Amino acid sequence: ASPSDTNMATARRDTLLKLQASAQKKWADEKTFEVSAPRDGSKPPKFFGNFPYPYMNGMLHLGHAFSLSKLEFASAYHRLKGDETLFPFAFHCTGMPIKASADKIRNEIANFGNPPVFPVIDEAERERLATTKAAEAAKDAALRDPTKFVAKKSKATAKAGTQAYQWQIMQASGVEDSEIPPFADPKHWLEYFPPLAKRDVLAMGCQVDWRRSFITTDANPFYDAFVRWQFNTLKRIGKVIKAKRMAVYSPLDGQPCADHDRSSGEGVGPQEYTLVKMEVYQESLVGALVSLAGKQVFLAAATLRPETMYGQTNCWVLPEGDYGAFEMGNGEVLVMCDRAARNLAYQEHTAAPGVSVKLVGFKGSDLIGCAVKSPLAVLQKIYCLPMLTILMNKGTGVVTSVPSDSPADFMAMSDLKAKPPMREKFGVKDEWIMPFDVVACVHIPEFGDACAPVVCEQLKIKSQNDKVKLEEAKHLTYLKGFTDGVMLLGEFKGRAVKEVKPLIKDAMLASGDAIVYSEPEKAVMSRSGDECVVALTDQWYLEYGEATWLEKSRKCLANMNTYHDESRRAFEGTLGWLRQWACSRSFGLGTRVPWDEEFLIESLSDSTIYMAYYTVAHLLQGGDMYGKARPSVEPGLMTDDVWDAIFLGKELEPGSQFPKELLREMKTEFEFWYPFDLRVSGKDLIQNHLTFAIYNHTAIWEDDESKWPKSFRTNGHLLLNNEKMSKSTGNFKTLKQSIEEYSSDAMRFALADAGDTIEDANFVDDTANAAILRLTKELVWIEEIIATSKKGDGRSGDQESFADRVFENAMNVAIAATQENYEKMMFRDALKSGFYDLQSARDGYRVMCGGDGLMHSELAMKYIEVSTLLLAPICPHTCEHIWGTLLQKGGTVTKAGFPIGTTPDAKLVAAARYLDETCVSVRKGVAKATAPAKQKGGGSSGVAKICNAANVFVADAFVGWRATCLDILRSNFDDSKAPGDRFPPINDILAAVKDSPLSTQADFKNVMKQVMPFVKFKMVEAQGIGLDALSEKLVFDERAILTENIEHVKKVCDLTEVNVLSCTDESAARTAAEKDGQKVAEATPGSPTWHYICTESETEIAAKVDAMDIGK
Repeated sequence: ASPSDTNMATARRDTLLKLQASAQKKWADEKTFEVSAPRDGSKPPKFFGNFPYPYMNGMLHLGHAFSLSKLEFASAYHRLKGDETLFPFAFHCTGMPIKASADKIRNEIANFGNPPVFPVIDEAERERLATTKAAEAAKDAALRDPTKFVAKKSKATAKAGTQAYQWQIMQASGVEDSEIPPFADPKHWLEYFPPLAKRDVLAMGCQVDWRRSFITTDANPFYDAFVRWQFNTLKRIGKVIKAKRMAVYSPLDGQPCADHDRSSGEGVGPQEYTLVKMEVYQESLVGALVSLAGKQVFLAAATLRPETMYGQTNCWVLPEGDYGAFEMGNGEVLVMCDRAARNLAYQEHTAAPGVSVKLVGFKGSDLIGCAVKSPLAVLQKIYCLPMLTILMNKGTGVVTSVPSDSPADFMAMSDLKAKPPMREKFGVKDEWIMPFDVVACVHIPEFGDACAPVVCEQLKIKSQNDKVKLEEAKHLTYLKGFTDGVMLLGEFKGRAVKEVKPLIKDAMLASGDAIVYSEPEKAVMSRSGDECVVALTDQWYLEYGEATWLEKSRKCLANMNTYHDESRRAFEGTLGWLRQWACSRSFGLGTRVPWDEEFLIESLSDSTIYMAYYTVAHLLQGGDMYGKARPSVEPGLMTDDVWDAIFLGKELEPGSQFPKELLREMKTEFEFWYPFDLRVSGKDLIQNHLTFAIYNHTAIWEDDESKWPKSFRTNGHLLLNNEKMSKSTGNFKTLKQSIEEYSSDAMRFALADAGDTIEDANFVDDTANAAILRLTKELVWIEEIIATSKKGDGRSGDQESFADRVFENAMNVAIAATQENYEKMMFRDALKSGFYDLQSARDGYRVMCGGDGLMHSELAMKYIEVSTLLLAPICPHTCEHIWGTLLQKGGTVTKAGFPIGTTPDAKLVAAARYLDETCVSVRKGVAKATAPAKQKGGGSSGVAKICNAANVFVADAFVGWRATCLDILRSNFDDSKAPGDRFPPINDILAAVKDSPLSTQADFKNVMKQVMPFVKFKMVEAQGIGLDALSEKLVFDERAILTENIEHVKKVCDLTEVNVLSCTDESAARTAAEKDGQKVAEATPGSPTWHYICTESETEIAAKVDAMDIGK
């Protein structure tokens, strides 16, 4: 772009920024978005929407803005149409990331100075580390249970980009070096980031009641009291229990090792396996195992797929691996590697906690040939065989083999069978391997009864050493096996794997054939230099999944609007698998567990019913997000019985010191606003936060279903210009940057246009920049029209012309469609119907009228008002300027009322569409008629002709097979049903056509080819217009429409004469048309026959004169 173009674009953007500042000042001065419940007890229509409070360890970015925009647009729409609308906003500070990040800053200053001087890593080393990290991530993903949800990144990691140190992360967030040292104190984070987030949400123009804002954790004593009440209530009704849970643990430190205590392995959690106990036949306890004779010895194999144990054909060990036999507390002996035994010792399986008793050690080669009896296996005796690809840092070193469903097992088995030298090398006897074939145990529709052989063949995998292809095969088979698999063996034969997987596991645990075993997902080192294990530790749990609670939560979901079927299925699936949730932590920020203050309530558990706190926060905190203002009462008075009185309607004790008037106000606020009408969130929170919210609401208000949530609206992630947002690639924008670059309204415009499905949406720079241009050009046009109207220069009087009627109807169509789209939260569609389509209708009206000055002045002014109101929820700053400054309307556009139109006239819409399509068709027809004739072999001969006139032959009614089809459609039309359901399936209609007298006609086959498109078109038309669309005549007078608009047709098609004639009348014009090859008799209603009357151009005439042979 040239400098002048850039300056013009910047000037336009700056204009929008000025309007933005002006509108936001007006709203702040007038406290436009502060709203309170009516104190007279009335119940006017209300809307209460909320959004998961963002975590305060960094700046808000465009991804936050996308999810937030869904709530903002919905709230703005409800406020516009007159509902009492509450949109509050708060800031989440609970959990480990802030504390861990603060500790890192402190340690970096201690180790590297202030400001720190970090070790220099050259680019080659940086690339090597990045490659290693990517490879580790891929390996972890390959080993992970595909049926379990795992967050892609922790909140801290997600904000880190590729920076190695916390100090660098802060720099990347825009924090100056001089400002970083105070971040070594966790409290500083709470003071620094929430005000900046508020600044950016304000700049976005979000219509928030900021009086109700707050931060979480015990730094806010009012919210702290609220969360303590919530958990005391949950415990009192039996929803919280004490139990043991698996946690990453440092044996040297003697305590769980949280992220801040680790030198490596941040974000790593426990990985749970089913440890299958394969009993060794006594005959095999020889050689290195002879000392175990007489004991009950098991090879212990860790699996993520207990449902496939029916198909075991052998087990695997690493020949060079180090193994041991370890005695358990019950006297059983388990064979595994030392690392696994160390983990197991902290999981209550050994006689003394943390002590593994190793009876004997040996190599994996000493186990080859061991005969074992494995639980669930169809084969009663299978053998231990060598596998060269076993990783000794994962699992136990002993691996079950199910070659029907594991590509790696199938290829290892195939290698042993096909390679005698390999069998000889490891001392494998033929009888241990050759008689054993694949045992099919799971059917997958895509692959059949044994998926591994099929996929290995498809991918042309040659051996167990083809690791890349085997990983691909594993991903295909494991995930499909879970999602689509059906059991072929065992007591659950015929049932879906995803249903019975936990049942099979539970049955194995109950019978003693297996135990639960956990280890860190990957290596974790504590700061004391100790390799961590996974240990069973005391923990408080929420009893999610308990039968009665689950039933209530399913009932709640059934009555909720989830907007997308995919979302509902995801909620149903989560309710199906979610069970006990550890709700306490020993480290981080938050609220202490009231009855066990050693623990903190974790961050997903203190954020489930805080929407209720919004209703009263302003009365307690007075607009101070930290709870320090205390305008009405001290936090110490916020006892459980007070919260019970506010939220559960219980009576306070007569001697309570709590102010009665304040209590009355708080109850009024809660009872008016609750339940909340909408919660907006990313879809990744369905499997935790949002489902937790359902559970907690049905528990706290178990006897009052009227307080249960009404709707959740979830969305996908936001791409930026079709690519994933990433700090490391530079494809990233903070909310502040986006507003400064585009203006709030242009950014909001592009967010609305980004998409509304549950799939990932796409913010496009070009859309935001185009919005700047469109909005500012529209402002110029509106100013000109208003000036024209004030001078009285525009057309006035009646509005009966076809163009006037069509334009007014287009406004009614836009009003109805846009309101429906806003109600459905389909904001991209609202932008289309309320902005793009309406502007297109306005532009068409200008053309039909012959320019701005010939538009009807009242209709032009009505358009300005309607278009402003329809766009106001999305671009409120620009619309506030139009409403107040240009239109000189009082009040604020945000509360001006949704425009009211009359019922759209579908017949007029059809007539207008017909005229538009006719003009397009005629322009093409003229071009074709005047084009030079084409020569054989390519090219053209002669010169273009001239066409100034045309005759159009119009049919009055459908006849023949079309009339028969219309009669059939009329007889099958049910006007009592909703649009879309008024006809039986189209195959029934076609069957009726085939059974009609038409079937006796000689050309019936050719007719049927034309029937389908005709019938489909008429069915669609009738769904919207009704029975009139199925008449033999059009729903509008075709001839009258053409006649009334003949001047318009002539103008846009560059014709000087157009005559409208009947296709049934005999005339010289008809004779001339048919002589030129036009099939006048084939005209049908809506598809007239045009005859373009062409004359030779002067150039062509001169050429013919020159060619004349005169005088010869």
